[in-house]
Amino acid sequence: MSERGQFRGGDRGGRGGGRGGRGGRGGNNNANAAGGAPAADRKKENILDLTKYMDKEIMVKFNGGREVTGTLKGYDQLMNLVLDDVKESTRDEQGNTSTRSLGLLVARGTLLVLISPVDGSAEIANPFVQPDDED
Repeated sequence: MSERGQFRGGDRGGRGGGRGGRGGRGGNNNANAAGGAPAADRKKENILDLTKYMDKEIMVKFNGGREVTGTLKGYDQLMNLVLDDVKESTRDEQGNTSTRSLGLLVARGTLLVLISPVDGSAEIANPFVQPDDED
């Protein structure tokens, strides 16, 4: 037999013989891979702690520009929200604002852009706008 087989991995059993045999990325050598207990018992934490806003009114902006305000009734670790007494605010090109009532809303967390409490927040002028100097 030629020496060429030795350079290709020799007697490891064909293609990918010594690399785990299950495909994928590999490199996972903790006890969880063998069906045992996880290596570190870590609880998944939320990105934001929304418990202080439970049963309080919040304003939510979504990925397409929609804005709603409602009472936060529940959420999960994926930031899916349950809002009650929801009102959607829309603005037209002239800046006119209109609202409509939506009732109970379940908002998917992947679509959320901004979550803000209604109490304690006020609209301010843009501090980055440079004044026009016309001399």
